Amino acid sequence: ERIRTHWLAAGATLRAPDRAWIGPRVRLCPPVTLWWDVALLGDTVVGAGCDLRPGTLLENARLGKRVRVEYSVVRDAEVASGTTVGPFAHLRGGARIGPDNRIGNFVEVKKSTTGAGTKASHLAYLGDATIGAGVNVGAGTITCNYDGVTKHPTVIGDGAFIGSDTILVA
Repeated sequence: ERIRTHWLAAGATLRAPDRAWIGPRVRLCPPVTLWWDVALLGDTVVGAGCDLRPGTLLENARLGKRVRVEYSVVRDAEVASGTTVGPFAHLRGGARIGPDNRIGNFVEVKKSTTGAGTKASHLAYLGDATIGAGVNVGAGTITCNYDGVTKHPTVIGDGAFIGSDTILVA
């Protein structure tokens, strides 16, 4: 309660204060909006203008300015300014999402980076990949990078258009 009261006084908006959990090491840069059923854990930093919609879990996450997250998990990952995440996305383990991205419904990103303006709007797995700027990742796209012994990185250049139901074998 003390932590919530502190952030309210600092300029954060909590739509349902009794249903928001903010850990002691979390740093907010108001104005930010937290809806109900939001949990902020670990060394999380939330930039100014962020909108954390219902069902958001951030743990050791870094969010730039004006990021919107809804019904999603961001754990040990970074999301640059102007990006929209979710609903039902999972960013984990070293994911670094570039500015003005769209990481949409049921998209998982692990140990990958994306350039500015990239979109993966739904149903994709992007692991161990470097994805350029202005890329469109179609529904059902996955990166396949493990050959049974070694993981190999996937590299997608700027402006690539990846169609639906694509398997990218590194």
